[in-house]
Amino acid sequence: MKKSKKARIITPSLPGTIFVARTTNKGRGVFTNKRIKKGQVIELCPMIVFGAKDRDQINDTFLYEYYFEWGHSTKKGALAMGYGSIYNHSYHPNAKYNPDFDLNILEFEAIRNIEAGEEITVNYNLDPEDQSPVWWERDKIKNKKQHP
Repeated sequence: MKKSKKARIITPSLPGTIFVARTTNKGRGVFTNKRIKKGQVIELCPMIVFGAKDRDQINDTFLYEYYFEWGHSTKKGALAMGYGSIYNHSYHPNAKYNPDFDLNILEFEAIRNIEAGEEITVNYNLDPEDQSPVWWERDKIKNKKQHP
């Protein structure tokens, strides 16, 4: 008999707490209108997962900037439902994301208290402390080397 996995309730957001708005310099971002406490789950996002072949095709579209590397080998890609693909990057984030490759969800969690009116940001490198360049910074470095 196959052992079933425990069901997990997936909610799109903290009701009436998070919203999308324009930022000064990043386009859109996710904000909160209520205080979010450190350790609180902000959002659980179901993921639309696609394989490496589809990922190669998506890399040539605007969706390139919105999907996450996915799976233990990071060969797959995934788009987050809810607000998941709209959180902006920061090297000094107030939240982190935790991927669950078995359930294909992405959990956003506050790593410090986030005040009302504040933008919620994550480090796109997964680890909030990782200061290595993210993909668009790597692309700029690569292009400079190719076109001095």
